[in-house]
Amino acid sequence: MANQTITLGIESSCDETGVALYSLEKGLIAHALHSQVDLHSDYGGVVPEIASRDHVRMLLPLIQKVMDEAGIEKPDLIAYTAGPGLVGALMVGGGMANGLGLAWGCPVIPVHHMEGHLLAPMLEDNPPDFPFLALLVSGGHTMLISVQGLGEYKLLGMTLDDAAGEAFDKTAKLLSLGYPGGPLLAALADEGDDNAYAFPRPMMNKPNLDFSFSGLKTAVMLQVRKSEANGELDANRANIAASFQRAAVDVLIGKSLKAASIEGLERIVIAGGVGANRLLRSEMERQFSGDVFYPRFEFCTDNGAMIAIAGALRYLEATDPKEIKAQARWSLETLGIPAA
Repeated sequence: MANQTITLGIESSCDETGVALYSLEKGLIAHALHSQVDLHSDYGGVVPEIASRDHVRMLLPLIQKVMDEAGIEKPDLIAYTAGPGLVGALMVGGGMANGLGLAWGCPVIPVHHMEGHLLAPMLEDNPPDFPFLALLVSGGHTMLISVQGLGEYKLLGMTLDDAAGEAFDKTAKLLSLGYPGGPLLAALADEGDDNAYAFPRPMMNKPNLDFSFSGLKTAVMLQVRKSEANGELDANRANIAASFQRAAVDVLIGKSLKAASIEGLERIVIAGGVGANRLLRSEMERQFSGDVFYPRFEFCTDNGAMIAIAGALRYLEATDPKEIKAQARWSLETLGIPAA
């Protein structure tokens, strides 16, 4: 396949339906995204059955939309998220990808969701060169990965309990900020004093590169209860949010800087939903002596563009559509290097 090969990317791992068209020669051609936030907000979290049904409803219209926008009848390659994620939601995307592959006579490729996030900065005008350190931070994952090249991934550290994004969402819920809580908490933190409360920085002084956010979340919960008992929660809410955000960001940056030093890496990529956090970005740029890369804000959360570029870069692994791959759990380290 030549560089002008057009890849259709399909993302349906959780609560966002993403579709995009990408070529290694032309870059991102078209993309569309549908969020299910309104469907899940009443439940305070993602309901898997509702997510799957909405993917069924939205996926084909979004595919048609980007195809019409690009003015093409069919792509040359289809890439879809095969895991990790909600199995039912993954099956919707995988079924659509393989069905269209049979209809159009084009190969399909299953893509690892986190590899998509890891490669999302490659969509930008100034993409990072290999090797680099990747800080993948989202609602479901917090990982530090040494990236030597495509498919050459070494897990350096990960969360032992809550993911960073999960901690943001749970803290937002404690503060009655609604769903999804992460962006709402970050906005509220802008109004507060991030030194108001001395919340812990879990595992910051440990020699390993793992994370833990449950202790930080518990400290916030105790402070919220104390403020409620004293009738001061409304007055303290912004300060609690700011102090929590500062503590979480300090941990993420501290571990990242340690990992970069140990691995001798001069480039850091921040990706995943929490990668959109402005404090995390600004502090990493301020404290890291090397170069920092991240995708534009719209490509930090789940999207089809990151799946399309991951599929395009791995096109040699594409196969005829014979089976649907859907894995709730899938280690990033098991991904190999595409055969030459």
